[in-house]
Amino acid sequence: MFGAIIGDIVGSKYEWHPIKTKDFPLFSDGCRFTDDTVMTCAVAEGVMNGGGADDFIAAMKKYGRMYPHAGYGGRFRRWLASDSREPIGSFGNGAAMRVSPCGWMMDCGFMARTGFMPIVGRQLAERSIAVTHDHPEGIKGGMAVADAIFLARYWFGGCHGEFERSIADDPAECRQRIRDYINHEYGYNMSLPIDRIRPAYRFDVTCQGSVPEAICCFLDSDGFEDAIRNAVSLGGDSDTQAAMAASIAQAAYGIPDDIAEQALSYLPGPLRDVLERWDDFYRERDKPPLFFEHRPLAA
Repeated sequence: MFGAIIGDIVGSKYEWHPIKTKDFPLFSDGCRFTDDTVMTCAVAEGVMNGGGADDFIAAMKKYGRMYPHAGYGGRFRRWLASDSREPIGSFGNGAAMRVSPCGWMMDCGFMARTGFMPIVGRQLAERSIAVTHDHPEGIKGGMAVADAIFLARYWFGGCHGEFERSIADDPAECRQRIRDYINHEYGYNMSLPIDRIRPAYRFDVTCQGSVPEAICCFLDSDGFEDAIRNAVSLGGDSDTQAAMAASIAQAAYGIPDDIAEQALSYLPGPLRDVLERWDDFYRERDKPPLFFEHRPLAA
């Protein structure tokens, strides 16, 4: 989940001042955490508290009210402030940017070794999405990001099953398998390189108009930082698209230490506390996901 937070902070400066270049400082005056970070932390706490719908709702309202000016959309902001526990029917990209903790809870077990992809834990991701963004396009977008995170963990982490050879040393093949899965499962066009998407792309907060492009930003990257630069350079909803792209890139490449240290300096104590508790929670799991090599504050 830390990758999503880093992408959010880096992209925040350019959300209302779009750029069409990858040449920019990662951290500078104007960068901050936004609602993407706050709600990612809320989803993580919801998972740690049991992963039920009520757990997600309680955590979202808790942190949303703690940071009421983080940049929420109008309907979601009203939901946070209200007593309602009903979803808002949204197909915005807000659920897709916050879903990353659930992508780290997915497991594959036997089925992944025989060619069938993620089985265990997908219902947790869908639950975290549907408590607010229950429109079919909202669920589709969030699930695509969650699946991409799992698949990046699986393929880049090294598949050592009885029926598969490891392809972790072939990043291009890893990315191609993720590309094929997302295209087949969700019907998103994963074929365009970022250089062809960028010129005509405009600000779009819907899942259908921002999630495929964010996933392409990862697929067209060669490292964690490059995925973020791709997302910001689209000139769209830069903080959210960078959060989505970076959440997948973390699972594939890990996070460079210097970038992690800089990003942590932007977070207040309560949000850093969630990251630290998440780190402990992940370490203590009885059955960690297959092919996962733990990094402190990385998940």
